[in-house]
Amino acid sequence: MAQQCDAEIRFFRMLNRLVEPHIRAGWASPRMVPGGLIVLETTGRRTGRRSRLPLAAIRVDGHVLVSTFRGARSQWVKNAAANPEVRYWLRGRPRQARALVMSSNRQPRGQSTLPAAVRWMLRLLVPYTYAGWAFAVLRPVRAAAPPRARRQRASA
Repeated sequence: MAQQCDAEIRFFRMLNRLVEPHIRAGWASPRMVPGGLIVLETTGRRTGRRSRLPLAAIRVDGHVLVSTFRGARSQWVKNAAANPEVRYWLRGRPRQARALVMSSNRQPRGQSTLPAAVRWMLRLLVPYTYAGWAFAVLRPVRAAAPPRARRQRASA
C-alpha cells in the first residue's frame, strides 16, 4: 500500500511540474464557461513554505470552488485548513483569497456570509465528502483601496 501511495505522489508531482507554469500563465482558466483550471498556492502548515499546484475549478458568483478526490490525503487541503490565506492564479493573474475547506471531518465556517449560489453548491457537495472528496471555496480578498488624494481648491 505504501508503495502504491509513493507512486501516486510521484505521479502527481511530475504532472504538476509539467502543467503548473502553463495554467498559471492562464491556459485553461475559467473564462466564458465557469469551469477550468487554476493554480492554488498554499503555505505549508509545518514548513511555512509556499507550494503551488493546478486544480480543477469552477467560478460561482465571484468565488472559486476547487476540489480533490484525494480528500484528507491532499496536502493542499490540510494546508488551506491550517492557514486559509491563499493565493490563486486565474487568467494569468494572481489573486488573494481566503479558503473555506469542506471535507468529511470539516465543515466551512462563515458559510452564512457566502452568496446564496455558493451555499447552494456546497449543500449539493456534502454527500461527496462522505466518499472522501474535499472542497474549498476561495473567497476573494479585496485589496485595500489607496487613500484618495484631497482635491486642492484653487485659491482665487
